[in-house]
Amino acid sequence: MVDWDSYRRPAFEKAQQLLRGVAHRTPIMRCRTLSEMAGCDVALKCENLQKVGAFKFRGAYAMIASLTETERSPGVITYSSGNHAQAVALAAKLFGTRAVIVMPEDASGVKLSATRGYGAEILQHGFTPQERQAVATRLADERGLTMVPPYEDPRILLGQGTVFMEILEQEPHSEVVLVPVGGGGLLGGICAAARVFRPQLEIYGVEPEVADDWARSIESGRIVRIATAHTIADGLRSLEPGKTPFPIVKEVVRGILRVSEDQIRRAMLLLLTRAKLVAEPSGAVAVAGALAHSQRFRNRRVVALISGGNVEPSTLTALAPLPSGCPADSSDR
Repeated sequence: MVDWDSYRRPAFEKAQQLLRGVAHRTPIMRCRTLSEMAGCDVALKCENLQKVGAFKFRGAYAMIASLTETERSPGVITYSSGNHAQAVALAAKLFGTRAVIVMPEDASGVKLSATRGYGAEILQHGFTPQERQAVATRLADERGLTMVPPYEDPRILLGQGTVFMEILEQEPHSEVVLVPVGGGGLLGGICAAARVFRPQLEIYGVEPEVADDWARSIESGRIVRIATAHTIADGLRSLEPGKTPFPIVKEVVRGILRVSEDQIRRAMLLLLTRAKLVAEPSGAVAVAGALAHSQRFRNRRVVALISGGNVEPSTLTALAPLPSGCPADSSDR
C-alpha cells in the first residue's frame, strides 16, 4: 500500500522550493528527424544537462536539504553505479558535510572521477545494487552516517517528481511521458506527481529487455527479481524494482516498454548526431522506446526524458554508423 499522504501537492511544492536556485531548470528540445522517425511529436526533456549530468541531483539534494542538522552533520552515505553517487557527493559538499559512496567494481571511470572530484570517499564493492546496499548499510551503522538511498525514500521521489512539474509548465499539451527505469526513483516520483497534477497524462517506463525486472513485475503484479542484467545501460542494472516506488508505479503507470541493446545504441547515436545531445545509454532508453514502439504513440505529443549524459568516450566511439537515410552532418534542432 502507498502512503499517498507523503505525495500530496504541498510536499512536491516544498521539494521544488528546496531545489529552486540550486538545481537547473532543464530545457525541452526537439529534433525533427527523431519526431519523423517516431511518427509523433517528440519533445526531449534534457536532464542530461542537470547538475552532475543527471536527474539524480534533484532527489539527492532534496533529501539532504530535508535532514536535520543532527542527521546531516556526521555525514551521509549511499550506494550507486554512478549518477546518484555524484549527486550525493555534490549535495553533501554544498552542505559542508562528508559523503561516503559505495560504487561497483566495474563503475564507469567518468562517474568515478566526477564523484571523487566532489570530495567523496569512494569504496568499490560488488557488481549489483544489492551488494552495494549491504555494504553501505553496514558502514552507516558503524560510522554513524545517514543513508541517502537512490530510491527507497519518499524525499528522493519527491525531488525526482519535480521533473514532471517542469514538464507540465514547459509542455502543457503533452499526452505521454516516457521515463527510463532502473530502481524506480525517477519513474516513481513522476508517477506520484502525475497522480497529483495531471492524472490523465500517460506515463510509461522504458527499460532494456535484458534487464526487464520492471516489465515482469508490473505484468505479474508483484516484485519479480531477475538473475542478471547485462546491459550497456549501467544505470539500469537493477535486479528488482525498489520497494518504495513499485506500488506507486503499479497504480499509475500505463506500461513498461522493453528496448534492445541495439535500439539503445541507435538512440544514443541519433541524439548525438542529429539533436547534438550527449546521452549515456541509460539516458537514451526513453528515446529508444519512442522509436521502437512508434505505432503506440502515432501522431501524439510525447515527452522523452533524457535522464543522464555521463558516458564513457569509448562507448561513444564504439557506436555503430547511423541507419541509411539519416545523415549525421547537420543539426535538426
